[in-house]
Amino acid sequence: MFSLFYGLWKYMFSKTELHVLIIGIDKAGKTTLLEKLKSVYSNLEGLPPDRIVPTVGLNIGRIEVENSKLLFWDLGGQPGLRSIWEKYYEEAHALIYVIDAACPSRFEDAKSELEKVLRHDELQGAPLLILANKQDLPDSVSADELDRYLDLKKLDERVYMFEAVSAYDGMGIKESVEWLLEVMERSKRTEMLRARAGVTGPGA
Repeated sequence: MFSLFYGLWKYMFSKTELHVLIIGIDKAGKTTLLEKLKSVYSNLEGLPPDRIVPTVGLNIGRIEVENSKLLFWDLGGQPGLRSIWEKYYEEAHALIYVIDAACPSRFEDAKSELEKVLRHDELQGAPLLILANKQDLPDSVSADELDRYLDLKKLDERVYMFEAVSAYDGMGIKESVEWLLEVMERSKRTEMLRARAGVTGPGA
């Protein structure tokens, strides 16, 4: 009986919370992504895509995967709101940058904003997941094509991955989260943030 209660206690209190920042220029599908994450990983139904409005400020979502709790911050991507992104950099364990892969005319703006983000000292060492979103649309480019177009030199200095996803139908969502979890658990940035918070290990 003791072992049963100990196992339950360990399960409930050993989960560590990891903070993930979701950013990108407006209309990339960030909030649709957050709602899809909720519906895939929790019993809560996310909002249907036709009811999602552009984020003004901050949306928050929590999911549990294996022994980790993920807290997602979805920040507005309109030009006037991008200045608030940096207020969340310091506490972020990882970064998701969402790009509308079906709108090449906005790739240059997306690239410019991402380059600004990567130059910020407070995101040093944060794993980066770049999502080529809207793969459900016929004109979307692949993750490899987007990688070649962006040609981000700064990516040589951090752990990163390009992934083709559809926040609308869920394509690539689980694969993206699995990769993110794996790299965050091995990340020196995660070690640093845990040490700063007084947490000594993954199960502490």
